[in-house]
Amino acid sequence: MSFRNIRIVDRASALNEEPKNKNRAGRSPLRFSISLFAICACAALVLLSSCGSSKKTEQPDSSALYKKADAPVAQRVDDLLSRMTLEEKIGQMTQLEKNSVRSGDVRSFMLGSVLSGGGGSPKPNTVVAWCDMIDGFQKEALSTRLGIPVLYGTDSVHGHNNLRGATIFPHNIGLGAANDPALVEKIAAAAAVETAASGALWTFAPCVALARDPRWGRTYESFSQDSRIVASLGAAFVRGWVAADVGSAALPVATAKHYLGDGGTEWASSRSNNYKLDQGNTIGDDAYLRNELLPPYADALAAGARTVMTSFSSWNGLKMHGHKKLVTDILKGELGFSGFVVSDWAGIDQVHPDYYRAVVESVNAGIDMNMVPYDARTYIAAMKKAIEAKDIPLKRIDDAVRRILTVKFESGLFERPFADRTLAARVRAPEHLALAREAVAKSLVLLKNEAVAGTAALPIPADAVRIYVAGSGADDIGLQCGGWTIEWQGRTGDITEGTTLLEALRARYPETEIVYDRSGNFKDADRNALCIAVTSEPPYAEGVGDTANLLLPTSERLLVARVSEQFERVALVVYSGRPVVLGELESAASSIVAAWLPGTEGAGVVDVLSGDRSPTGTLPFDWPASVEQLPVGRFISGEQKPLWPVGFGLNW
Repeated sequence: MSFRNIRIVDRASALNEEPKNKNRAGRSPLRFSISLFAICACAALVLLSSCGSSKKTEQPDSSALYKKADAPVAQRVDDLLSRMTLEEKIGQMTQLEKNSVRSGDVRSFMLGSVLSGGGGSPKPNTVVAWCDMIDGFQKEALSTRLGIPVLYGTDSVHGHNNLRGATIFPHNIGLGAANDPALVEKIAAAAAVETAASGALWTFAPCVALARDPRWGRTYESFSQDSRIVASLGAAFVRGWVAADVGSAALPVATAKHYLGDGGTEWASSRSNNYKLDQGNTIGDDAYLRNELLPPYADALAAGARTVMTSFSSWNGLKMHGHKKLVTDILKGELGFSGFVVSDWAGIDQVHPDYYRAVVESVNAGIDMNMVPYDARTYIAAMKKAIEAKDIPLKRIDDAVRRILTVKFESGLFERPFADRTLAARVRAPEHLALAREAVAKSLVLLKNEAVAGTAALPIPADAVRIYVAGSGADDIGLQCGGWTIEWQGRTGDITEGTTLLEALRARYPETEIVYDRSGNFKDADRNALCIAVTSEPPYAEGVGDTANLLLPTSERLLVARVSEQFERVALVVYSGRPVVLGELESAASSIVAAWLPGTEGAGVVDVLSGDRSPTGTLPFDWPASVEQLPVGRFISGEQKPLWPVGFGLNW
């Protein structure tokens, strides 16, 4: 497949510090001893201050071409680039996590970007505090000599999931089960509005990974194992995000990630922490690359994604952050990508044990903006040293900065750098909640529904006098939402606003006795009544969620065994970020519903359980009977047969 004629959407004309949190704790892949280098590099900061930067340093007046909103973007970029010192250019290529930004850093480093990592929220975690925080960074950026605004990034991957009180939609795996591009487009637009309400416009989404092994801890971030579904829904997300009505705020910016091959890594190939799949090595030939992995990126770029995030993973043994052929030759060359490439969290650190060499190889490979979550000073010093030594050519620096500035001008960030605070009223708006509830209902997959004594467990009988409910997940917003919610790893409990399954059930059946016991120990249980057992994976994110066995926790399996002894009809609802190995649970339950990680609107689950809506979701992944059948390539080749194949889903 050729990508040379892919048309990239032109948007040019569309015009409280808290203690260092635990976001992505321990995920900086390698920590190097660089103190000696840092000392030498700091000296270089002084010696190299004039290297490649013999520009005037006075403040440009208001007549400067780059300040004219009606001038063509390319001309504005050329004019601004011609005025920049080397330090200002390197600053644009530097992105620092907000918890590492001290007062004055945005100005002194002339930072191009600040981000919130998972859980990177201000204190208190409110819309007003978010706006104050980001506007504060923006004011500092605008006070620099050239007044280049920062582009603030955040992981809004299923709603503005760092913001307490935001609408949290189903994770991508659930949207893949719904397989409704128009729905995904609406969800992305709603998420963009709620994110813009906090002052941020750049999301590190959508993830267009092609997950091929559900043992991967990021499986729920993938829409499907089917490249066509991933391409369709990824492009729909981008269209919705970039076209969102965000009032007077700058236009939203979307990211296609993680380029390339995450989701297809080999088991035990990771060298990061105790991970097994995440950040590992993907092995593939050119046909697999072009026919399976590249189409979702081509479609996302055509839909308007203006940034691409590189993957921690390797392609045939070479780290993506240092893969010049794939990043520069194919992405920027063949696909014609004119936006900019951003690294993942300290991703360049993994390219080589020597930090200086890692920086050189990554930037030369095509990384335009480096996400350095902790230490901008060392990165900047390494960059200056590399440029002086001609290890990184100035031409490569200018190319990177040109790309970054182009995206900033296209978004209207120079004219509209601050938050539109009137958007706060649209956070958790009724229409967003209704949209999330619809998405939940459409995402559910009915896997089994056998009749017992002539009656199936589902849908819930309209004349039910009593319904028993078991399992922690039935009344836990944190378990409904999973990872990447309020905190990087997510957590259990009342972490944000929302409606649990139990609350929704009681609202739907006000005249029915709802008997709930978290552990499934019911006294004098009515054996002929229906029991809904809600089992859950614990929240997790990224490689922390890599698992060897794909089993639900022992406590959850014992719960199902316990209630199956008490009731003839058990409806098993599974909250999980991937297909899990059910084992004996498959026969213990008369009905099984895959509910994935539905988010804050548990009423959508009850809409299906009650029969108010028919189950229309289908499996976006093959559901294995055991881990011995994995990866799913064995299903695709016909070597193995899954318990339920991709595309499977029952109706009433």
